[in-house]
Amino acid sequence: MKKIVKLSLVCAALFAGLSTYAIDGNEDFNLHVLQNGKVITFGVNQLQKAKLAIYDKEGTLFYSENASGKEGILRTFSLQDFPDGTYFLEVQDNAKKVRYEINVNNNVTTLSSKAISSVYKTTADKNTSVAVR
Repeated sequence: MKKIVKLSLVCAALFAGLSTYAIDGNEDFNLHVLQNGKVITFGVNQLQKAKLAIYDKEGTLFYSENASGKEGILRTFSLQDFPDGTYFLEVQDNAKKVRYEINVNNNVTTLSSKAISSVYKTTADKNTSVAVR
């Protein structure tokens, strides 16, 4: 009886851990977010190279970089000096540009793990793109 109870607890802990780290596989690449006050950490596993940018609602560029990593991209940003408001993180690779919403309120910053918009690029004409919401 004790073995069954112990085995049940181990299985429950294992399944809880797996569901905690489950990835929604519906997107071409997924953003994984950790938040702590006004510090956000995010990772993109499927990309080795991407352009990252943070804009405000009016489109003013606050930050930009060309990021790369062997097995994905991992970045941490402190938004301590950002005034309260809504900002957008854009992640762009060769195929598409994805936008995520960042909300800064008091001492808490939240970054959406789901994209609010995606724009796919075409290979035929560089001035043509398709927006998907």
